[in-house]
Amino acid sequence: MQLHYYPSNASMAPHLVLEEIGAPYELVRVERTLNAHKSAAYLALNPNGLIPVLVDGDLVLYETAAICLHLADTHPSAALAPAFGTPARAHFYKWLMWLTNTLQSSLIVYFYPERWADTPEAIAQVKAHAEAKIDGLLDQLDTELARVDGQWFMGASFSVLDAYVLTLCRWTRGFGRPARSLAQLGPYLQRVLARPAAQRVFEREGLKPPYL
Repeated sequence: MQLHYYPSNASMAPHLVLEEIGAPYELVRVERTLNAHKSAAYLALNPNGLIPVLVDGDLVLYETAAICLHLADTHPSAALAPAFGTPARAHFYKWLMWLTNTLQSSLIVYFYPERWADTPEAIAQVKAHAEAKIDGLLDQLDTELARVDGQWFMGASFSVLDAYVLTLCRWTRGFGRPARSLAQLGPYLQRVLARPAAQRVFEREGLKPPYL
């Protein structure tokens, strides 16, 4: 398998999943700073020009949540998703879609407000509204963690969701109210970060503390 990635991008979630699975894979760095993700070669893999892409044999897959789900489904022994057809699996789907469609999309608005506005004043307003929305979404995560019986997002077992939550919450580290400051999220993120797989990911991506 090949994971086309860039440090601290959305590709971190499947990178974490790959490390948890323990299957052999190759990292292929896509130099965003040189617009490599907009090159003809990369667009042949993902016409959206976004990172990540997973190449698994003849399968070329993009969309972070889809990649994570594929990895969990094709490596069931790693137990990174609940059993098919169970209520737990349904909630797993719900939160995976929420992470990619709600939290991640709001973070994209925050980091790229110029995509939705033209003037400096309007851009600042878009960014402020996005941060306010993200604050509420972090509260929702914090409330869910308080409800769960166990140290991981789904309870007793580590899952794809934990990798995804760590990835997105890391993006808030420069906020006025970062994820690490919330009562449940703070200790939880430290537990995810302490896993050997997470430590290997941060080392391989060349990231330095503070991680959150």
